[in-house]
Amino acid sequence: MKRKTLPKLLYADAKGNIFDHPDLCMAGMSGPEAVLPEGVELIPLPEGSRLFTIPDTPPVAWDEKQRKFVTVPTVREGRRNLPVQAVSAFMAPGYVRTLLPACDYGRKKVHLPLWSYTAVGWDEERDCFVVAASRVDTNDNWNPNNYDDRKLDPLVRQRLAEMPNNRLLEQLARCAVDYHCFAAKNLFFRRWEAPLPTSPACNSRCLGCISLQPSDCCPSNHERIGFVPTPEEIVELALPHLEQAPEPIVSYGQGCEGDPIMQADTVAEATRRLKKATSRGIVNFNSNGSFLDRIAMLCDAGMDSMRFSMNSVREEFYDKYYRPVGYRFADVKESVRLAKERGLFVMINYLVSPGLSDNADEVEALLRFIGDTGLDMIQMRNLSIDPDFYNKRMGVTGRGIGMYRMLERVKREFPRIQYGYYNRTRENFYPEGLEKSWPIR
Repeated sequence: MKRKTLPKLLYADAKGNIFDHPDLCMAGMSGPEAVLPEGVELIPLPEGSRLFTIPDTPPVAWDEKQRKFVTVPTVREGRRNLPVQAVSAFMAPGYVRTLLPACDYGRKKVHLPLWSYTAVGWDEERDCFVVAASRVDTNDNWNPNNYDDRKLDPLVRQRLAEMPNNRLLEQLARCAVDYHCFAAKNLFFRRWEAPLPTSPACNSRCLGCISLQPSDCCPSNHERIGFVPTPEEIVELALPHLEQAPEPIVSYGQGCEGDPIMQADTVAEATRRLKKATSRGIVNFNSNGSFLDRIAMLCDAGMDSMRFSMNSVREEFYDKYYRPVGYRFADVKESVRLAKERGLFVMINYLVSPGLSDNADEVEALLRFIGDTGLDMIQMRNLSIDPDFYNKRMGVTGRGIGMYRMLERVKREFPRIQYGYYNRTRENFYPEGLEKSWPIR
């Protein structure tokens, strides 16, 4: 897309008020390197997104007159030079970021919380905020406008009264009300995808785990489930959802737990009972896929789809992030292959960050991974972590080929691969025209 002018730099004052700069232009970062966004990857800030500051960290901008990137620690206001800080976007679900916010991370004084950080600017031509991103899923169910807590509260009370002894329901009530988990809210609204957390334990030690963090990182977003529900508790919740909800999906493997593969026997028994009781809906399993024999058992139990989480398809970088205990990345890859061989709809939950995910070697490895496993979908999930911390821990030293270019390359090589952000119902596993399902205009 040809442009007359580049979007303007956004910056914030000490109070968090956001302004656009009259002269300097928006930049982004691929890994630790400042870059100019391409026109094709600049889209209006999606509805439901948020802007926030990167505290005490000056932005980096493109100076069109000097034709170079510059750090902007202060902005002139009258006779004073006032300190400013960088601005980032947290996008609504369904969009993958293509650039990180451009700022001088060397001056950052705090470890940023577990959010995903996206480059954002002000487009004078379109009179709107723009982000470096691409839409990868058209499902609007997860739009924040669909989640009205005024309607939720009486439903939570009603369901708790109906199942007063179900510990799993109590857990999900807290997730819905205290942590505002949309999936948990769906359970009470009885619609779409609902969660089935089962495991307080995990055999990964992810740098960006949202339910358990060591003291050297950052606070977790919420507490992890502290018990293993019984098959009876799981079925009591899941069966009415599958039988009554529109577009029903129930999913093991949630942000409020470890990995459900650690409770594979319980999950398998509950799934067998669900499949015996109803043929309606989808039973999905989200996991690190660390034990091949357990994946085989869960396939036999009647699982419809599986999603395997990874930040990289290269063992070196997978190990740096997941820090696996008692398994190897080769086990995960084999689980993906086996699930597809058994006839399931198979996805990877690809936790992406510009600079690593679009590294040329990573892209080549991803193409081999797709060819070796027969993967159906790549869920392009923005990794929620301090980008400077992540780049340093991964050893990222340069820019990638561009996230948009990575998406183009993969789709060109494997037209039937699908991009997405959410799990799917059976009728949407292989939609008509999937070869041209991206880019979404």
